[in-house]
Amino acid sequence: MSAKEAPLWKRLGWMALIWAGSVAALGVVGLVIRAWLAP
Repeated sequence: MSAKEAPLWKRLGWMALIWAGSVAALGVVGLVIRAWLAP
């Protein structure tokens, strides 16, 4: 493995973590809004 591969995988890992976190946060916000607006 060259020295450039590890940072690339680290960047991809962080990108995946941030993406998953944002998707989870949007899901939670959607659930809260749906529960709030439910009759």
